[in-house]
Amino acid sequence: MAALREVGEGRGPANGATGLPVPSVPRRRRAKVSPGIPRVVQMAIDAGLVLVAFWLAHALRYRAELGGDVPEAFVQPFSAFADKAALLVLAALAIFTVRGLYRLPRWTSLVDESSIIASGATTAMAIVILYSFLLRFSPSRLIFIYAWALMIALLIGERLLGRWLKAQLWARGIGVDRVLVVGAGPAGQRIMQYLYNHPRLGYRVIGFADVQAPAEELALATERRVVHPPYLGDLSQVTEIVRSAQVDEVIVALPPAHHDQILEIVEQCRELDVAFSLVPDLFELALDRVQISEVAGLPLIGIKEGQIRGWNYGIKRAMDIVISLTVLILAAPLMALIALAIKLDSPGPILFRQVRVGKGGRHFILYKFRSMVDGAEQQQPVLQEVYGRGALLFKLRDDPRVTRVGRFLRRTSLDELPQFFNVLKGEMSVVGPRPPVPAEVAEYQDWHLQRLMVTPGLTGLWQVNGRSDLSFDEMVRLDLYYAEHWSPWLDIKLMLRTVPVILTGRGAY
Repeated sequence: MAALREVGEGRGPANGATGLPVPSVPRRRRAKVSPGIPRVVQMAIDAGLVLVAFWLAHALRYRAELGGDVPEAFVQPFSAFADKAALLVLAALAIFTVRGLYRLPRWTSLVDESSIIASGATTAMAIVILYSFLLRFSPSRLIFIYAWALMIALLIGERLLGRWLKAQLWARGIGVDRVLVVGAGPAGQRIMQYLYNHPRLGYRVIGFADVQAPAEELALATERRVVHPPYLGDLSQVTEIVRSAQVDEVIVALPPAHHDQILEIVEQCRELDVAFSLVPDLFELALDRVQISEVAGLPLIGIKEGQIRGWNYGIKRAMDIVISLTVLILAAPLMALIALAIKLDSPGPILFRQVRVGKGGRHFILYKFRSMVDGAEQQQPVLQEVYGRGALLFKLRDDPRVTRVGRFLRRTSLDELPQFFNVLKGEMSVVGPRPPVPAEVAEYQDWHLQRLMVTPGLTGLWQVNGRSDLSFDEMVRLDLYYAEHWSPWLDIKLMLRTVPVILTGRGAY
């Protein structure tokens, strides 16, 4: 869902039920029962939480005397901080509004929302501290630190509670948005599959429209069952479908060849006051890599270069060394137990060594705990022929070569712990593209080779966006996006998002 590019915010009527279109009824604007909090109410809640944070900070310092004893002569009443608390509220709300905190789409991750809150709260508190300094106001400085920490904790806690409540309501069909997907190609099918797999996002797929009826019934494999979204009509019937089925949002996933029809559908959604989103295909996503400049009034178009160079590379390398050393030291006892379990489970070496292709096409030896029977690589050509799969990203959900201990290690990603030695040696990074084997690189198309401009990593965008469930082209597309938009915060965010992916074992096999 992160691949969606929202280009409209219109809202129309909704119906919490799912299923086939209901008989045609006149479409009109009406209130929608939704678990979402109105923007003004959310801002009021945030203002109250900020004030509570400041009051608690005052109580912790002057009543509980957290941080050291405070002489009676230095104790100041909360009224002395009234103007500072008011400024903090106004500054925080203004910064949150400018940074789009109150306009985030529902599929925004908690990590992204928390980062906006943390950075906004830090900026707001800096403004308050500067204001106090200019007034020569000298209270206990710990009050500002406590207020800053409590403000972040309360605001993120409120979001966490709100997400849980909304997920519970959406899971019961309360306040859900009825979605029509236009296009049943790979992109459209992936969107529908994602929405079926994540009912707690508050979307219900009522069906799809396409250029023509499919030759056979569409079947999508979800985590629990196989679903068959109904075909509701062709592109000329989108308006009728939206009206009759009480659609709240239209997701357009058509290829560029249908450019005229896409524009027509978008215009119809605007006229009907229905939210719509466009799913860009591989070609359209390449536009994100374009940078436009101007010389003497003439536009110049170039391609963005990777961001991991110079000082950026030094920062990333320093992060890799610190993290890999920390993990290897803390995980040493666990790694010893894993080695013993592998040795007792099946004959063969403890570590699996494999030639991989790193940055610039250089080969290196990758280390993993062995999760398959000894000699598994020699069996791969036979399995490729049996399952009709190519060498690119060859993985089987129920691979017969995986051992009992290996299956557990793969589901928990513990088999990858030895790769931190590769990170320490500089052959890999903690975050980066998946390191391919030479046989895969031999089958690359020219544009695929661009992913080799970055040091490969243990985790990355593809791991937190589907892992083994992604196609190869989707994986490469995410790798290129990472290379061109790298920042230390992006690495930290991906590490944090990797934790729940590992704990749930999503896409790992």
